[in-house]
Amino acid sequence: MAQPATGPAEGPCTASPTAADTAVHPVDEKLPTARLVPAALQHIAAMYAGVVTPPLIIGQAVGLDTAGMTRLIAASLLIAGLATLLQTIGLRRFAGNRLPFVNAASSAGIAPMLAIAETSAPGHQLPTIYGAVIVAGVFCLAVGPFFGRLLRFFPPLVTGVVITLIGVTLMPVPVGWAQGGDATADDFGAMKYLALAAFTLVVILLIQRFGRGFVKQIALLAGMFIGTLAAVPFGLADFSALGSAPVAALPTPFAFGAPEFQPAAILSLCIVMLVLMTESSAGMLALGEICERRTDGPTLTRGLRTDGIATLLGPVFGGFPTSAFAQNVGVVSLTRVRSRYVVAAAGGALLVLGAFPVLGAVVSLVPMPVLGGAGIVLFGSIAVSGIRTLSEAGLDDSSNIILVAVALGAGIIPLAAPAFYAGFPSWAQTVLGSGISAGALVAVLLNLFFHHLGTHSRHAVALKSS
Repeated sequence: MAQPATGPAEGPCTASPTAADTAVHPVDEKLPTARLVPAALQHIAAMYAGVVTPPLIIGQAVGLDTAGMTRLIAASLLIAGLATLLQTIGLRRFAGNRLPFVNAASSAGIAPMLAIAETSAPGHQLPTIYGAVIVAGVFCLAVGPFFGRLLRFFPPLVTGVVITLIGVTLMPVPVGWAQGGDATADDFGAMKYLALAAFTLVVILLIQRFGRGFVKQIALLAGMFIGTLAAVPFGLADFSALGSAPVAALPTPFAFGAPEFQPAAILSLCIVMLVLMTESSAGMLALGEICERRTDGPTLTRGLRTDGIATLLGPVFGGFPTSAFAQNVGVVSLTRVRSRYVVAAAGGALLVLGAFPVLGAVVSLVPMPVLGGAGIVLFGSIAVSGIRTLSEAGLDDSSNIILVAVALGAGIIPLAAPAFYAGFPSWAQTVLGSGISAGALVAVLLNLFFHHLGTHSRHAVALKSS
């Protein structure tokens, strides 16, 4: 008589482990269209305002007309789409972390680029900025494979200071927008501009308070849209230039001039690039935890290499330094939709938006006071992110308190006293005239002084005496 089977090695149940082994990881899951499209829209809503902010601010600072602003915004969208696609889909083992990771122009580079623009001759502002960005991209590609070893020099103590300074030093920008945008105009600061900015801010706050789900996530964009509509009856919105914008066109290489390479500008943006790489690394590590797919050394290197490629190629078409978008990491954490193909779809949508300059023209025609009301929320939230990072950085230690105090003070000097460095050489004005660069430099040096130099010898003495 045949004996019954006694273990799991035989029979139909043996298929279960195989099925489990071959199950698709949530990161690699390809969702049906009905789920993929809404999830991708959430990412676009979360990232869009951040993507168009750098070109809007830099374009205004260098005096671009509507056509130039349109090209700049289209280029920013195009590079963001390409970088996000490369990051999520990957290029063999060379580039792309293959996580639901968004890459686009970072706000961290705005203040140093404004400092470069202020110290450059008219007509040479964007070329000097782009020359520095290209070198920063090469720097990222060179340092990326070894950056894991440098992370200890950029703890939350340092990155928290830098992120806080990004929000604080950029705050004069939306304040100027709220007053009308043109400081030379006779009606700069008029009550009509301030009222429109305040109305936009109130609308954003109301949507944030009473909105639900997707509506709440697009509070910033919805507030800008409603604020623009409110500006029309009062003649504060001008859409006449919209008809002259091309419907579809690819950005022209070096449309703003051949890049120029100035050592001080290059140093300033290389410092910022280190901060951006730290942000990207932190984002990848956090996303790896959220997605339950550990971020190892090769993954980190491929992700940073994507940042470097996008930063290097961006200036060819009009892009700026590229890094991770932390708000989209938050979207993944909030929605628990971990598929990288959702973010890839969002990147593809950005690519399409970049190929249609007329869509960028719509954004560039938003009245300055409306941008001012929204900008207060946007840049204020960046400062809050930095404060949150600092709250986890061990501020109960007196050395850390001194480090943060001195670094923040160094970063706020250019804001509190714009002429403070007027007697310094031009290269020093470019580096120290940006609160972000100055604060980051001081934070890194003080971190080395307090937590690295001589610490091994002190530990050895302590161990020997014990």
